[in-house]
Amino acid sequence: MADSGDDYDEDDVVAPGRGGKGMVSRPKERVQARWEETVNRNWELEEAADGSLEGVLGGLEEAGKRKRLLKDTTPLQRGIIRHTLLVLDLSTAMSEKDLRPTRHLLTINYTIMFVREFFEQNPISQLGILGMREGLALRISDMSGNPNDHITALKQLRTTEPKGNPSLQNALDMARAALYHTPSHGTREVVIILGALLTSDPGDIHTTIKACIRDRIRVRIIGLAAQMHICAEICRKTNNNSSDYYDVAVDEVDYRQQLMDITTPPVLRATDEAAQKASQAALLMMGFPSRIAMEEKPTLCACHGELTKGGYLCSRCRAKVCGLPATCPGCDLTLILSTHLARSYHHLFPLRNWTEVSWARARKQGSLQCFGCLSAFPPIPAPREVANGAEHDQGSARTKRAEGASESSRYECETCENHFCIDCDVFSHEVVHNCPGCQSTAHLPDAEKRVNGV
Repeated sequence: MADSGDDYDEDDVVAPGRGGKGMVSRPKERVQARWEETVNRNWELEEAADGSLEGVLGGLEEAGKRKRLLKDTTPLQRGIIRHTLLVLDLSTAMSEKDLRPTRHLLTINYTIMFVREFFEQNPISQLGILGMREGLALRISDMSGNPNDHITALKQLRTTEPKGNPSLQNALDMARAALYHTPSHGTREVVIILGALLTSDPGDIHTTIKACIRDRIRVRIIGLAAQMHICAEICRKTNNNSSDYYDVAVDEVDYRQQLMDITTPPVLRATDEAAQKASQAALLMMGFPSRIAMEEKPTLCACHGELTKGGYLCSRCRAKVCGLPATCPGCDLTLILSTHLARSYHHLFPLRNWTEVSWARARKQGSLQCFGCLSAFPPIPAPREVANGAEHDQGSARTKRAEGASESSRYECETCENHFCIDCDVFSHEVVHNCPGCQSTAHLPDAEKRVNGV
């Protein structure tokens, strides 16, 4: 009897009367599932010559950090002014405990982290939060550029219990209404976190999908249970037939990674003619307000109508607002600081990935410490001669480190040719988005020639 784990292949079946004995079915080559790819196979680790695992475990840690950094750094046109609505599932499915402590509490914690990171990466964007509960769409926080408003509203959800079923149609209709008056130069995005395996809709959801396409709304869904055909259809049709905007989280780490990936602005599609016409190069009127010094007496702010000390004065109508970025309530002028524009600029020209440094390259450069934090690198092993006169590194003869980690624990910027440790690599690509070596020589007369490779 054939093994029950073998897949059935109809090509191996011989029809009656077409010759001879029946052929034995051949099992198909098994494809590894996503959850199996994330498993750490500790039994496959090879110890070093001295019996220690320190180098191997250090390589695994470096490989994990490098995996987050190795992204496509091609400069693309992106929508840095974003209008995003985050839709949370508040149905009974979120009370499941497959994600600890529960889906509901973990989603709230991750969403708070997402809000902070979203405004750190997109300081001139707007964010709103909706909820799906008992077949209805609820407004948790209005569209705003202040992260504190969203975080306060999210913390209040911890005391609520998930109830009823979600409704994707009602959530999309409310999101369309909230994004209807947003300016055409910004993107319109809806991010849905769905834990249920059903949607309780009052009407035809395909009509709502067509309306989202007409309003140029992009929908992205993160599932917590299993894939649903309607979710894949929504994401595919609203993203120019792309299947990259719907995925299911396999664990807590994957869930957080998918949520943080949304902080990167989406690429503007060249095939969308309507979007091209709406986002043609044009001047946007923005104001750079002046900061008010500490006032002796509190005054009313125009944004909340509360008595506060300090703030900013609109450069057009002189109205007072509490914080930036914001839209002036008096004249609808967008008020920002120059640092907000600078922090959004790195998405258009991302820092290129640094390359792994071999022992031969490290010996040629003579790098002994990190250029950024001055931490000491592992000592460079001496080369040993072989019979044919070629050089081989003793370090290469050691146990090979994890894939993605540099054998010398050094990473090189191809522009300035300085070597950095893995922590400086992560910090430069995820926080400052600039190379310390390139910035330290930017003031020199021949800096521009070096950057252009002259």
